[in-house]
Amino acid sequence: MLDLVHREQPIPSTPPELRMRLKHLIDLGLIECLGRVRGTQYMLCRKYYILTKKTGVYTRKKGLDKETNKKLLLKHMRDSDKKGSKFYELHQVLPALSRDQVQQLLKELKNQGDIYLEGKTSSSVWFVKPNK
Repeated sequence: MLDLVHREQPIPSTPPELRMRLKHLIDLGLIECLGRVRGTQYMLCRKYYILTKKTGVYTRKKGLDKETNKKLLLKHMRDSDKKGSKFYELHQVLPALSRDQVQQLLKELKNQGDIYLEGKTSSSVWFVKPNK
């Protein structure tokens, strides 16, 4: 099981006895869960990457937290200033995220009052509110 995680191979549709082992490895702190329910991914714990001197690999695999992703989107929009940012550009800023995940971040930024949208189709453009 650890070998599959280490080689970044998907864990096959697991029979109950393997699921029990996986849960045990998670409980021991040897494996971390990324995500929930469908699409859950597993990776070796941070201590493993520290011991192998690959902490950068750990960060890359784990990804950035939600607030950091929002800051990256805001920075890109500020850099785009007057012309604004189309959705496809914002998705390029965070290529590891799905379209839905980027849309959710934009929705949260909009609800916080940090950004606004002009237009309704694929030609719509996102802007940072002037006072932000």
